[in-house]
Amino acid sequence: MTDVRAPQLRLPILLRIGAVLLGLLLTLLLVLVFFPWNMLREPVNRYVSERTGRKFEITRRLDVDLGWRGATIKLDGVEFANPAWARDPYLVKAERAEFELRLWPLLSRRVVIPRIALVSPVLGLQMEEDGRRTWALGKNTADSGTAPVIGLLEVDNGSLDFLAGFRGVDLHADFSFDSAQGDMPLTYRIKGRYQRQALTAQGRTGNVLQIESAGAPPFPIEIDATAGRTRLKAQGTVAELSTLDGVDARFDLRGQNLGDLYPLLGIALPQTSPYALSGELRKQAKQWNAIGIKGKLGLSDIGGDMRFDQSAKLPYLSGQLRSSVMDMDDLGPLIGLPPTERSANAVDGVAPPPTITEVKRARRDPGRKVLPTATLDFERLRAMNADVKYTADRIRNVRELPLDQGAVQVKLKDGVLTLDPLKLGVAGGSLAGAIRIDGTRNPADIRAALDVRAMQLNRLIPKVETMRTSFGKLDGRVNLAGQGNSVASWMGSASGDVAALTGRGQFSNLLLEFMGLDGGEIIKFLLGGDRNVTLRCAALAFDVDKGTMHSRSVMMDTEDTVFNATGQADLSKETLDFVVRAQPKDMSILSLRTPLHIGGTLGSPSAGVEAGPLATRGALAVVLGAINPLLALAATVETGPGTDADCQEVMATAKRPASREAASGAAKAKKQ
Repeated sequence: MTDVRAPQLRLPILLRIGAVLLGLLLTLLLVLVFFPWNMLREPVNRYVSERTGRKFEITRRLDVDLGWRGATIKLDGVEFANPAWARDPYLVKAERAEFELRLWPLLSRRVVIPRIALVSPVLGLQMEEDGRRTWALGKNTADSGTAPVIGLLEVDNGSLDFLAGFRGVDLHADFSFDSAQGDMPLTYRIKGRYQRQALTAQGRTGNVLQIESAGAPPFPIEIDATAGRTRLKAQGTVAELSTLDGVDARFDLRGQNLGDLYPLLGIALPQTSPYALSGELRKQAKQWNAIGIKGKLGLSDIGGDMRFDQSAKLPYLSGQLRSSVMDMDDLGPLIGLPPTERSANAVDGVAPPPTITEVKRARRDPGRKVLPTATLDFERLRAMNADVKYTADRIRNVRELPLDQGAVQVKLKDGVLTLDPLKLGVAGGSLAGAIRIDGTRNPADIRAALDVRAMQLNRLIPKVETMRTSFGKLDGRVNLAGQGNSVASWMGSASGDVAALTGRGQFSNLLLEFMGLDGGEIIKFLLGGDRNVTLRCAALAFDVDKGTMHSRSVMMDTEDTVFNATGQADLSKETLDFVVRAQPKDMSILSLRTPLHIGGTLGSPSAGVEAGPLATRGALAVVLGAINPLLALAATVETGPGTDADCQEVMATAKRPASREAASGAAKAKKQ
């Protein structure tokens, strides 16, 4: 017979067991709630000190509020020492500290602290090149696995020191809290060195700083910082302080040179005149975006958008920039020259850098070379990749080089810098081509291949333009290849081909007579006015062999005179040695026709007639003058032996290099 009472007996037993367990749980909860946690203060001090290898002490009282997911730990007075190798004695020392600790991650040895609140803290953070950091909690301070994940940080007054000597960083920050400041009650001041440059900064932020992203809304922040010669003002919000993720701010950036941003931000920008830029700055993950950039670069306006992506092995800079008006004075620093006085003083609020005039005066060397000697920065060439397009709608202050407009695409990939395509509107024509600098070699391999098309000579030569002449149009090319770490050293070693050609046009007769030293014609045109003569053809072509420009075809043929020049220019020494011979085609008296010697240097050229032929004519004039003064004029009579040049042959000669070295250099330059 079945016992029907057994299930009825088990139910009260289960209820009694459940009631006992519930009672035990309630008792445990009551014990935990009313537990005198301060009794654990000394054991906690000993335990943390042992586990971390450095002294930890709760100086006055310990209290804990438990929850289902975590615990809120309250410390009245806390001191946590730094490792013995650190400069500052304490990692943290505060009047009071409160932090929330997630319990479940502790099972996997992860320390997750969603919130820390500190009252009057003194913080000492330091990191070393070998990976040691004072905030790593294990005995091995280079072990990143023991570093806590910190969410929000609340600070009520206090100070912070951060030292990373191997990066040139040594900063001290003071914080003060004032609830009357609205949504940004925490004011901070920073002073010290950043990337080995003096840094000062001040600003405000919310009292809650989000160290790691934890789903909280971005906190407001504003900053006014000066590092070296660079000043940044910004106001906006930041979602995560440790990586600056979620930045959304308006910025105003100004300084003496955009190149100064490389040690500060790791962005390899070119050397420039003083600048002032503003726009919006945003960051998501590893990508920075500068949107709506507007401002000045020296005397030029500039605007556009830029992106800086740090996700790849090498950071990548890209964007598009445009100038409505670009001033030629602003181009000097790009090739290693100091800015002009106009550019140096163009931006308000920026101390002007030394100008090219001041630099020359300080050197006290008027014969110094004129080709830029500033060396390439190979570290910058290899620091990132880039693809940036720049366009100038109009170019002004061109002086002796009448540029109209320009555009260039700058690419930097694995240490190789290219300007391709490079297009400039010059004197109604164009200069187009490419320049390549291979920074993976030392000295760098540099190549330039440029073509000249339809430049108007009357605009290209200002002195001729003032005489209201009407030249023809100029075509030409520059194909040079060589090695060097500056413009000067490259040109001093380059080989290749340089040529300029023009066909028929009009030329100032007065200017020609001055060039030919024809006194009678000069007097005639000074009394009767200038007139133009026909230019049949002209060529200016050189073979460049390892830095020396040898004249291949240097000739100008007009209806009055044929000019031929021979000689060379040494680009390494920057010396000139040319002889210009003029052969008039008409008869004239008072002619002192004799070869013209052009010498000196690029920085200080000189010109003078050759003494031998001139002395011969002078002696003849003296002899004839002794017989009859009027006969002395016979010695200066020019019978006009010059004949028309074979323009087709001249052009053909100018179009092709003659030497093997020049031909090889030109071919290499065009390969890019």
